[in-house]
Amino acid sequence: MMLGYLLARSGIHVTVLEKHADFFRDFRGDTIHPSTLDVIDQLGLLDGLLELPHQEVRSLGAQIGANSVQIADFSHVPARCRFIALMPQWDLLDFIARQGRKYPSFHLAMNAAATDLVFDGSGKVVGVNVSTPEGAQTIFADLTVGADGRHSLAREKAELEVRDFGAPMDVLWFRLSRRREDPSLAFGRLDHGKMMIMIDRGDYWQCGYLIRKGDFVAIRERGVAEFRASLSSLAPFLVDRVVEIRDWEDVKLLTVVVNRLRRWYRSGLLCIGDAAHAMSPIGGVGINLAVQDAVATANILTQPLQRSAVDDDDLRAVQRRREWPTRLTQGLQIFIQNRLIDKILGRDVPFAPPWPLRLLDRWPLLRRLPARAIGIGFRPERVVSVSPIRVQ
Repeated sequence: MMLGYLLARSGIHVTVLEKHADFFRDFRGDTIHPSTLDVIDQLGLLDGLLELPHQEVRSLGAQIGANSVQIADFSHVPARCRFIALMPQWDLLDFIARQGRKYPSFHLAMNAAATDLVFDGSGKVVGVNVSTPEGAQTIFADLTVGADGRHSLAREKAELEVRDFGAPMDVLWFRLSRRREDPSLAFGRLDHGKMMIMIDRGDYWQCGYLIRKGDFVAIRERGVAEFRASLSSLAPFLVDRVVEIRDWEDVKLLTVVVNRLRRWYRSGLLCIGDAAHAMSPIGGVGINLAVQDAVATANILTQPLQRSAVDDDDLRAVQRRREWPTRLTQGLQIFIQNRLIDKILGRDVPFAPPWPLRLLDRWPLLRRLPARAIGIGFRPERVVSVSPIRVQ
């Protein structure tokens, strides 16, 4: 959506395909980090975005056993917005779509699912086959962009090689009502082999309960009552609210994968976002890396697309620009997975904060480092100044 908006803003004809009738998908990444807010600010859209309902997180902390620790402080990040905005992803997508529709070259097709790539005789991708309520159709394009997530059809049909780095956990997402007197948390709780992320969404908590990879079947077999008891032991103030989880229909499984394409493109096709590099939920950075990918792609490809002359060197330039920050981010996520999460999950013993977290809690100045890594990331992008076409 962001790439479509950026290209249409430069007069390039774009069709964005969305296979559903709307963007209302619960349990998607809802954290908009300072680097992404900076991009929106560069486009002159920030004030409008922040008029939408949202919460602002200016620090991150965790409850580890009996200890409360502070981990990140965003008050010094080099950005206009020194906070993480919590906003439903469907609101962000609707907002960008409304901005895009102001340009005559922007087309958003809902209920339109790509079913296959279209190749010419030389093996170049020249478009996609699409399923719509009106029937099948083919859309031809100078460039097809696969931004279709970790289960990307585009990268599968293009036979692009995936490197899988593994993950020791999956996440169970659910929501519980929030009360005014609840403790103020912006990160999570850890104790006795259990970990839970809790995101304050105003009138409810959006919760992510970490489990060992592949354990969901066994957890279901033990019953929802035992699952509720596990939540209550980790967050006792929720004891009278875990009954809001009536059955397993109220719990969504996120299968965590961390992978990356060896090559993000082939002639006529480019993959970005999770289609190119599926991220761990650690840090909530996936959506923000995807936006950075979109900005870099628009910066590099706008002029070639205006000439209808995108070649493999142009696509390779996008990967070169974005692969380094992706590698660093995934490397940090894998380190945390293997050195912290894997050692905690399933071990029913008291857990004390490890020394790096104790240092962060003791020395406020150090909290700027994780805030920078989470909020800004590695190699944040800036929108290249273009002359946007005039809109009515």
